[in-house]
Amino acid sequence: MKKNILVVDDSALMRRVICDIINSDSRFQATDVCRDGLEAYQKLKTTQYDGVVLDVNMPRMNGLELLEKLQQEKIKATVIMVSTETTKDAEITLLAMERGAIDFVTKPTNIIEAKGDDFKQRLTDVLIAVMDTRVFTRRTSVATPLTERTVPKQVNVPKASPGRGNKLVALACSTGGPKALQSVIPFLPKNMNAPMVLVQHMPKGFTKSMADRLNEISPIRVKEAEDGDILEKGCVYIAPGGKHLEVVKGSDGRHKVALNDAPAIGGLKPCADIMYQSLRNCGYDEITCVVLTGMGADGTKGILSLREKKPLYIISQSAETCVVYGMPKAIADAGVVNEVVPLTQVAQSIIKNVGVQ
Repeated sequence: MKKNILVVDDSALMRRVICDIINSDSRFQATDVCRDGLEAYQKLKTTQYDGVVLDVNMPRMNGLELLEKLQQEKIKATVIMVSTETTKDAEITLLAMERGAIDFVTKPTNIIEAKGDDFKQRLTDVLIAVMDTRVFTRRTSVATPLTERTVPKQVNVPKASPGRGNKLVALACSTGGPKALQSVIPFLPKNMNAPMVLVQHMPKGFTKSMADRLNEISPIRVKEAEDGDILEKGCVYIAPGGKHLEVVKGSDGRHKVALNDAPAIGGLKPCADIMYQSLRNCGYDEITCVVLTGMGADGTKGILSLREKKPLYIISQSAETCVVYGMPKAIADAGVVNEVVPLTQVAQSIIKNVGVQ
């Protein structure tokens, strides 16, 4: 049976393009369209859809306002945002994912791009990944506000001793990652005894907004990584969209971020495999690798390569808490995972392994 999709966009042209893309795949059908969030709200009060493709900026009620309304009234909806790459829209899109949107697709800047293969492929890939994950056909995607979420149990973590070694955390995620990270990063202590490098598959601009937002709500420091950043304990360095992140050891023994503009790997830039492979020659005694929700298998090849050179502790997110059980499944299937944990226990597992200063 085809999955029923609601398309919400104030542009008649974009509604038509998005509907054509959806209807071109035999697994989906664009059942209804709405011109703004208010129309969509009325539809969603009485009709359940398998998915909603939602624009950010619309008259009367925008995408963020619609999500807030659905959240308030506990109306179930699995929402994928369509957003431009402006700074303002990036910030709104990140807030939308806090309020329940599953993921987003960047909107083309003109009709030629909109009708091109790239936008079609990106939208279709997200729809397939989300709809194929059984979790989201039966549960609400309207998020609980951060302040009301289940807080991971506090763990008594001893201060790190010299014998515990010099550690690094390297995390990878994709589809559903921005939302998942809000159940991990804010629960890491500011005195975590390791730096963290993080790859989230996102376009340029969105990673800066995500880093800034996580920094606002977290005790640990969070920043979009810059070329030459010296890795410091108690800080999270997020790979910028459109750049690959590597970790290199300097002549003084300190490690720093090295960004490069090499071609995308499998369409991914940043690519987690590149990050993990760069750590083969690092000076860290043990690396905690964390793989969260995401489509595909990015990270697995890099971790397996890194494992040949370094002691690793590998944490994978459990299937039932993933938006898309792709990346965590790939590393779990490789048979090298030390822990498979639900999302709300990821921070706890990281802290137990690396300790605090």
